[in-house]
Amino acid sequence: MQTCLLCHKKPVNNLDEAATLRRERKMKICRVETFLLHVPVTSNHVADSLHEVSHWGVPGVVLCTDSGLQGYGYTGTHAHLPTDRLITDAIEYTYGPLLAGEDANDVHRLWRKLHHFPPAQWVGRAGILKMALAAVDIALWDLKAKASGLPLWRLLGGVRPQGIQAYNTDCGWLSVPTSELVDGCRKLTEEDGWLGLKIKIGHPDVRHDFERLRAVRRAVGPNIRLMVDANGVLDLPTALRYGDRLADYDISWFEEPLWYDDCRGHARLARAIRTPIALGEQIYSLDGFRQFIDAEAVHYVQPDAVRLGGISEWWQVADLALSHRLPVAPHAGDMVQVHLHLALAHPACSILEYIPWLRDSIEDSAAVRDGHFVPPQMPGAGTTLRADARERFGVSLKTASPSAANCAPVCTD
Repeated sequence: MQTCLLCHKKPVNNLDEAATLRRERKMKICRVETFLLHVPVTSNHVADSLHEVSHWGVPGVVLCTDSGLQGYGYTGTHAHLPTDRLITDAIEYTYGPLLAGEDANDVHRLWRKLHHFPPAQWVGRAGILKMALAAVDIALWDLKAKASGLPLWRLLGGVRPQGIQAYNTDCGWLSVPTSELVDGCRKLTEEDGWLGLKIKIGHPDVRHDFERLRAVRRAVGPNIRLMVDANGVLDLPTALRYGDRLADYDISWFEEPLWYDDCRGHARLARAIRTPIALGEQIYSLDGFRQFIDAEAVHYVQPDAVRLGGISEWWQVADLALSHRLPVAPHAGDMVQVHLHLALAHPACSILEYIPWLRDSIEDSAAVRDGHFVPPQMPGAGTTLRADARERFGVSLKTASPSAANCAPVCTD
């Protein structure tokens, strides 16, 4: 048997040797541990056309293995404690028993096992159970990257040492007064080097939105990319009114103009206006994206791994978009940590949003320099909590329900 001249190791020449290597590299899941953070948002309050939040919820999971490695995964919420606990309960009591003793390397098989678990599939193929699945899947990919000694974007084949363009969402909340909005956008572009900004719209008075857009465009000049986001609040006639005027301000995309599930309405709007349509953060499945893409109702596809069921399904959606030659601009419900790796790795991605709410909670938090994300170098998916995160931002998962004490543990040694 010859030795490889590059790595000085003997090649695996038969199936028995390959099976032995696989057994040696198994990572048995021996404990499933849930957690919940409620992290303050910028200035302790932000609002768009539909939502107001003071904290960002981070229901998550740590998968502990017999190798000593731990995988971290989480989803993102509006920090509503009762529904956050539903997510962590789904992880612990529904998916935990299915994971106990499994090999964490088998990511795709485990995704199918959990996704197609009949009792879970019966009660929810979107929402809470899909977000719980997302946290688990992300934790599995985090483990896989750590076991390889690579940041996830390199494990997935990414080759972008120059990074990827960033745009700032945290500057443009509808709750920010116009003068503060304009000053903030000017500072971000002139002093901090940002190349793209997103402005929230959907004020009851359309004129107010366009006054803000006009002021921002005048302040930042013609070379900065501007996006707008209505968060699904508009009806079709109102969205058409906006669409007639957005092109005057060179808006890169019109995000979630209509109700999230209104495929037909988005298709009609897309045909009627010049500004491209972006959407996807509220779509929970590959099939949901296929419907919008087939209807030509979207131009910028915005999958969110923390809602879709994790990295595994996100990648399928990104491949679907690529097959239709549509760009992918991920929505960052994870506050960009996971999506930075995905955007660096997938060829359909060229731009990614930035919201800094978890930078004090996560190791190797995302960084932007000269308008571009800096590729992370730590092994994993960028989801490992800082040592003090749970002490600073952790929320108890204990409930007053007497039945909780009777639940069986989900882990095995």
